[in-house]
Amino acid sequence: MAAEAQHTCYEGDNVHIFQFYLEHSGEHKAIVQCVNNLLAREFKRIGEGKSSLAVLGVGSGGGEVDAQILTLLQSIFPAVPITADIVEGSSELSDNFKALVAKTASLQKIPFGWHIMSSEDYVKQVKTKGEMKKFDFIHMIQMIYYVENLCETISFYHSLLKANGRLMIIVEAANSGWDTLWKTYSKELCVGVIKEYRSSAEVIACLESLGLKYDEHSAPNAFDITECFNPGSCHGERLLSFMTGSDKFHESFTPEIRAGMLDLLRRKCSTEKDGKVLFNSDLSCILVHA
Repeated sequence: MAAEAQHTCYEGDNVHIFQFYLEHSGEHKAIVQCVNNLLAREFKRIGEGKSSLAVLGVGSGGGEVDAQILTLLQSIFPAVPITADIVEGSSELSDNFKALVAKTASLQKIPFGWHIMSSEDYVKQVKTKGEMKKFDFIHMIQMIYYVENLCETISFYHSLLKANGRLMIIVEAANSGWDTLWKTYSKELCVGVIKEYRSSAEVIACLESLGLKYDEHSAPNAFDITECFNPGSCHGERLLSFMTGSDKFHESFTPEIRAGMLDLLRRKCSTEKDGKVLFNSDLSCILVHA
C-alpha cells in the first residue's frame, strides 16, 4: 500500500521501509503493466481533438508510475503540450520525483506544478481560491487509504475532470491479502495514519452511491513473504512492519496478536508454492468516467 501520505507519513525511516517494500513486492511492475495495457486506448479517446492535455497525480510518491503514464501520453500525442500537477504529502518522496524528472529528458518538456501537501489540504486550497483547474486525466494510485472522507474525495476530484476525462483509482482488491489482514485486525491496525481500511469494495460502493459510471480492471500481483515466518529475519521483520503499518512488528503487538496475524497471513492471505508463502497482493484499477 501507500503513496500519498497525510501528515507526511512517508518521511525519514518510513521512506526507506516503503522503498524496501516496493523493491520486494513487485507492486510498481504490476501497476505499470496494468496501466500500459489499459491507458493507450483510453488516452487516444481522451485526447482526441484536444490542443493541450492536463494531468493531475494525487499521491504520486516518488513519481515512478507517473513517469510511465506521462511518457505513454507523450508517445500517443507527441505534438500536443502536456502539463502535470502533482499532489503529494511527502516532501522527501516529492524530492525523489523531482530528481527523476531532472534525469528524464522527455519529462523535462512538461511543466510541473508541485503541491507538497495532503489531499485534504489541496482540496481546501482549491475551494478557498475558487480556481477550479480542470484535468483530462487524474490518477489516485494507492492513496485512498489516507483520506478522511472517501466519497467526498472522489466526488471532488471527479468534479475536476474535463469532458471525456477519466479518473483512475488504483487500490488493493477486495478479498486480497491486504483486505483480509486489515479488516480482520482493524482494531489493532487502524490506529495510526490509516483510520479506516478501504479496498476496491469500498471505492465501488462509493462510486455507485454517487451515481458515477466506471469500469473495473484487475491487476494481479503476489510476493514472497516466506521470511516473515522466520523470527530472526530482518527482511521478514521489515516486511511485517510495513504490512501492518507499525514501527517494529515484534514490538508493536502482543505475542498473541502477532501469532494470530502470522497464522492469518499464512492460511487466508497467501498461497504456498515450492516451499514459498506468496501473499495475495492483487490490485484493482478503476476508471471513472467524467
